[in-house]
Amino acid sequence: MNALKSLLDYGQSPWLDFVRRNMLRQGGLTKLIETDGLRGVTSNPAIFQKAIAAGDDYDDAVRTIVERDNPDAGRLFEALAIEDIQEAADQLRGVYDETEGRDGFVSLEVSPYLANDTESTVEEGLRLWRSVDRPNLMVKVPATPAGLPAIRRLTASGINVNVTLLFAQDVYGQVVDAFMSGLEDLVGEGRDPSKVASVASFFVSRIDAAVEEQIDARMAEASSDERARLEGLKGKVAIANAKLAYQIYRRLHQSERWAKLADAGAQPQRLLWASTGTKNKAFSDVLYVEELVGTDTVNTMPPATMDAFRDHGRAGLTLEGDLDEAKATLDGLEAVGIDLDAITRDLVAQGVTLFADAADELYAAVEYKRQAVLADAIDRQSEALAPELDKAVQAILGEWRASGGIRRLWQRDASLWTGQDEAKWLGWLDVVDAANAGMADLEAFAAEVKQRGFTDLVLIGMGGSSLGPEVLAETFGRQPGFPEVTVIDSTDPGQVAATLAAIAVPTTLFIVASKSGGTLEPNILKDFFLDQATQALGDDAGRHFVAITDPGSNMETVAKAAGFWRVFYGVPSIGGRYSVLSNFGLVPAAAMGIDVRRFVESTALMVRACGPTVPPAANPGVKLGAVWGAAWQEGRDKLTVVAGDGVRDLGAWLEQLVAESTGKQGFAIIPVDGEALAAPEAYGHDRLFLHLSRKDRPAEPELDAKLDALRQAGHPVVSIALAEPYQLGQEFFRLEMATAVAGSVMGINPFDQPDVEASKVETRKLTDAFEKSGALPAEEPVLEADGIRVFADAANADALKAARASDLAGAIASLIDRVKPSDYVAFLAYVPRNAANDAPLQAMRLAARDRLKVATCVGFGPRFLHSTGQAYKGGPNTGVFLQITADPEADLPVPGKSYSFGVVQAAQAQGDLAVLRERGRRALRFHLTGGIEAGLASLQAAIARAIEG
Repeated sequence: MNALKSLLDYGQSPWLDFVRRNMLRQGGLTKLIETDGLRGVTSNPAIFQKAIAAGDDYDDAVRTIVERDNPDAGRLFEALAIEDIQEAADQLRGVYDETEGRDGFVSLEVSPYLANDTESTVEEGLRLWRSVDRPNLMVKVPATPAGLPAIRRLTASGINVNVTLLFAQDVYGQVVDAFMSGLEDLVGEGRDPSKVASVASFFVSRIDAAVEEQIDARMAEASSDERARLEGLKGKVAIANAKLAYQIYRRLHQSERWAKLADAGAQPQRLLWASTGTKNKAFSDVLYVEELVGTDTVNTMPPATMDAFRDHGRAGLTLEGDLDEAKATLDGLEAVGIDLDAITRDLVAQGVTLFADAADELYAAVEYKRQAVLADAIDRQSEALAPELDKAVQAILGEWRASGGIRRLWQRDASLWTGQDEAKWLGWLDVVDAANAGMADLEAFAAEVKQRGFTDLVLIGMGGSSLGPEVLAETFGRQPGFPEVTVIDSTDPGQVAATLAAIAVPTTLFIVASKSGGTLEPNILKDFFLDQATQALGDDAGRHFVAITDPGSNMETVAKAAGFWRVFYGVPSIGGRYSVLSNFGLVPAAAMGIDVRRFVESTALMVRACGPTVPPAANPGVKLGAVWGAAWQEGRDKLTVVAGDGVRDLGAWLEQLVAESTGKQGFAIIPVDGEALAAPEAYGHDRLFLHLSRKDRPAEPELDAKLDALRQAGHPVVSIALAEPYQLGQEFFRLEMATAVAGSVMGINPFDQPDVEASKVETRKLTDAFEKSGALPAEEPVLEADGIRVFADAANADALKAARASDLAGAIASLIDRVKPSDYVAFLAYVPRNAANDAPLQAMRLAARDRLKVATCVGFGPRFLHSTGQAYKGGPNTGVFLQITADPEADLPVPGKSYSFGVVQAAQAQGDLAVLRERGRRALRFHLTGGIEAGLASLQAAIARAIEG
């Protein structure tokens, strides 16, 4: 006789603790039902992980679901699991009907991540019940303190519940109470309880394994008699515990309370023996089946145990035999000082962790398959890290996995950072949903822009409001039928004038982007260009202006008063540097003629890949952030961006994101953008290289060779390749996620920018002073040579005098001689940002880098004040600053103000330097008096002399 099938004769139902698609599709389950009397199936994350990760059973289904719905890893797994559960339920439906709802069940577990969350467990249980839509589904809920009320509420809702992670007799009593209470609630509402089934999964072998671990730890120091007693307990405790739990079942189901429910038609919650595979090879491989056979029970067996019992198992009523011995066993355990209650409590906690770990592995396997299906549709990331750095990265990823870091991030848990106001700044996590909600309006706006025939588009903004749109414009270029784009984020009168000269005002669309509406630069630029438009268009000028701002801002009020064509709203919970995927980036994108729908759909692929169900090791944003954080911990705090053809401008946006987010409280990751790549010997040990490239552009063999040389020399290099420009949104999101993660590793708030405001305050003081007196405060140079005036505060002037610098090269030498290894040198130029001015600045930085072996930065003011300026002032005192200013060749008035653009720029430069001085930074100001071109040439020559000297 088939031993498995004979279990039915003794009132026990054999269930299978395993499910896999090929078993379902190839008749394996049907065969077990027919030949072995199988009566049910259970599953858990570990079972699904093995099924999905191994082989190609699920590949076609993954492809179909991803191409149809683009779900994240969690929803993708759920879709796969539901298909399997539905199919298994359908194959077991005959058993369910034949046994009148007593057997024929398939179990599906609520997320292990929810084990300590009652409300979410109930919500997910209800959702799974509706999604599977089979009466013979059992929803698995753990017997944790949070799980017990969920069991009651789900039972009261008429849902079949499989209570899992049950080890202790006293907790079992609470489980039965929760089940009966749920039935009482259901009956109290006048509903029929007869179709509500439940099992309480009592784990067995894990108890013996835990007991034996404690026994083995005591054996070495025990006497011979004690060793004999300890040895005699092995392989017996779990069975004794289960037998006594069954006596609780008998007692509770013979109570008056149960009798009332039974009269109403309720069926009992059966005990199910789980974890019945023998872990100790010294014992029979069917031990936990043969010793636990009894009426009204279930034994769910893994395939190997089922095969073994079929082959040589013996069935017989054993569950109620030797009860005195069972009690004696537990008394003996207590006598030797082993606390079973403590063991079972630990096993519940371990079980929650193990199931969560298994879920992590499961979701990672699903995500890898998802990304394989997407192929080039999602950007690829690779890392070349030295062993020690890789070990540090893995440690961070392990900590994030163990603490549920990515789930906490998506849950807006501020304790992931400093526990302050971080939660209110995480609106960027929802940008794809928000964009899709406003998609029709964006597309209609784009059509209107094209229909109106604008030839030019001027984007007025600062920081995040301008840098993101500039990347889009540079990456996509001009689109047919749409305007040429110019971004203006400077108060330099020469650059403002150049922008005006490059456009035809009567056919220009102006977009003014400012979250608060209180930022100086976009306000005065708006006033200037609105005045120009009014001169050209009269009362129709407002119809050429669009505002992007947060609801209720001053900009909204001004825009409506001026008759702006449109006002688009930002999201108050998204900070400026994280706003590119909100209206601050998407409205300009639509006006440029970019296919916004396609752009958002592509971005969604990365959002899903960085989602809460994707474990850290498979999560591209978390992994990149872990690399940045680990590199920072090891002193590699100069994130050097190497951007290839087609993505070169992305580094300027990334500068702001990283510098403003991480540069505070004396900490910073210093972004280095636009520094031409050199041989490995040009660099110290403070660099991390980020290589961004486009696979649809021609190869750059010289650049690739230099990157290979860096890798060979042991410098860490992270490479990210975009397949085409519409994947740019993926990088925006990945880099935002990485920055948030790195901020957590650093222990800072990555969403504030306290030191940006310091420069604004100083600038306001100076412009206010100008309006009162008609002049900015006078400054006295410490040196004047070669048409350049040198300004320094007391500390830097003393250093200059100590160096006995009497010429320009000597002044520069007095500064660069103070550069130490792992410092950086920044050239901060308040001149028009154009190719002619950039070239000598790049030559200066490379001369400094090659001679001093330190990182170098170039920033144009006031643009960089809203970008890297935060890190320069709030980060560590490792920066050496050469500020460059100039007399404007021609100034421009600011409409309605007594000051000009030249005055504002001068005030910003002075304010910037004042804050650098206040923070004790090593800084000198070089003011060009004989013209910008000649002045930069003189400065370049002096720097060359200073470095060589």
